[in-house]
Amino acid sequence: MSTGTLYIISAPSGAGKTSLVKQLREDVDSIAVSVSHTTRAMRPGELDTKDYFFVTREEFSSMVADQAFLEHAQVFDNFYGTAQQTVTDNLANGLDVILEIDWQGAQQIKARLPAALSIFILPPSIEILQQRLQNRGQDSAEIIARRMRDAVAEMQHFAEFDYLVVNDDFQLALNQLKSIIMANRLRQNIQRQRLSILLNDLIN
Repeated sequence: MSTGTLYIISAPSGAGKTSLVKQLREDVDSIAVSVSHTTRAMRPGELDTKDYFFVTREEFSSMVADQAFLEHAQVFDNFYGTAQQTVTDNLANGLDVILEIDWQGAQQIKARLPAALSIFILPPSIEILQQRLQNRGQDSAEIIARRMRDAVAEMQHFAEFDYLVVNDDFQLALNQLKSIIMANRLRQNIQRQRLSILLNDLIN
């Protein structure tokens, strides 16, 4: 069995990353989305172990000390991390694994796993980004302003990523994400493993 590919998908808050990744997972087979650990509070509608592993700061610090994370970072006032074992197991089982992480985590993953492919999702404009954040109806004007500042800082790292996708039209952006994954699956080194029996029959 061939090993899967690790994909890093990053975006500023409000760019639509979560919705795109959710639909991508439903539409494309053999994909696993890594569930991160976080110290932030659970939001309405979220489920523990499905959306995140919600842990205390003490539990998070213990995992850091045990080197259990592939990457971890502080975002706003909370901590986020990607557990190493689950990612490694899924890749070994031939699944493509998606990490939804910020640019800090992306840098850490790329340093440790250079073969990982990274995708950055951009909003179509700064005005639409702000509108999307306001339409959530979850945050105060002060928090939205802070998220906008952080979004601009996040987008300044776009050049560190392999692919750029603009989420203006949802279906178009989704198709572009699918195209990246499907094209990668057809690369010679990956197909060589998957088609080993056929290739052996054809050329020997």
